[in-house]
Amino acid sequence: MKEIPIVDLYPQHKKLKKDIFKKWKKLCNSSSFVLGSEVSDFEEEFASYCGAKYAVGVSSGTSALHIALEALHCRNRNVTTSPFTFIATAETILHCGGKINFKDIEKVYYTINSDQVASSVSSSGVIIPVHIYGQGADMDSIMKIALEKNLTVIEDCAQAHGAEYKGKKVGTFGDAGCFSFYPAKNLGAYGEAGCVICNDRELADLMKRLRAHGSKDKYYHTEIGYNYRIDALQAAVLRVKLKYLDEWNQARAANALLYSKLLSETPVTTPKIRPGSTHVFHQYSIVVPKRDALSDYLGRNGIGTAVHYPVPLHLQPAFSFLGHKKGDFPVAEELSSGCLSLPVYPELKDSQIEYVCEKIAEFYEKKG
Repeated sequence: MKEIPIVDLYPQHKKLKKDIFKKWKKLCNSSSFVLGSEVSDFEEEFASYCGAKYAVGVSSGTSALHIALEALHCRNRNVTTSPFTFIATAETILHCGGKINFKDIEKVYYTINSDQVASSVSSSGVIIPVHIYGQGADMDSIMKIALEKNLTVIEDCAQAHGAEYKGKKVGTFGDAGCFSFYPAKNLGAYGEAGCVICNDRELADLMKRLRAHGSKDKYYHTEIGYNYRIDALQAAVLRVKLKYLDEWNQARAANALLYSKLLSETPVTTPKIRPGSTHVFHQYSIVVPKRDALSDYLGRNGIGTAVHYPVPLHLQPAFSFLGHKKGDFPVAEELSSGCLSLPVYPELKDSQIEYVCEKIAEFYEKKG
């Protein structure tokens, strides 16, 4: 059996490179590399795909979160989010002068626990629900809390391109939805890129100014902004790939279904899908006993794995000033100690999934 990496980007590149290189050649001939029509066309197409009115292309998922927080005036406000996510979700809160308020996650779906949010979140604050691994948070409950307590809602959709919650795309429930197009994402660029979607014209215009040094017209600046512009080469890649996103998401879901079926007789806890929602499986993450030993065993058998995420944010040295300790968010801590991501990319073959599952079963048979 040939080695199975945790992610393999080459099959997509091989399939699409002719169309992408054609667009790149046109861009090179026009020498229009930053913003321009390729970017505006992508923004229009991505907004339409999500069911939003506006999209603002930026340089990364991190910059998407940052300008959304800035544009929605989150400075000096309490911002509630999950400790089980990539660090960008929380560090951007600090970059814009907000105050981090972690709440634990649900045991079954791994998204923020809305009951904890409801019982403790302050009025006129901010909440960033993270649609982790490719599944939407409990947006009915979150939006109900937001309405009652006058909360700003910024959705972190970095892992959930195309995921739906009760028939509506994630990113369109709150005030803004933030996406990363890092190459390994379900919709990935050939480098760094990101986007914010929203339904407010004034908010979209402000974020467009903020991404370009606070400027709408060159050399005239109405705000203190940033250099967060998306380049046209990445927008061109994303325009080609967007046409295939639903097909790739369906393939990921089919791979996940096969994994869950084959692993049903093992000690593995497989992902659960929230009723009424779709899961696009950016990651297929299982929870297992003897996680590190299993990962090592699979690696020695040519199977790539990853841990998303080994240390929850409240226990990261970078956030030690918040004063959290082990035990503060037990569900996030338990997940961090037992989660293991398996290969789930769209081009994965059934025979490869069967091999991965055979090796997992073999490991537990040997270890008892």
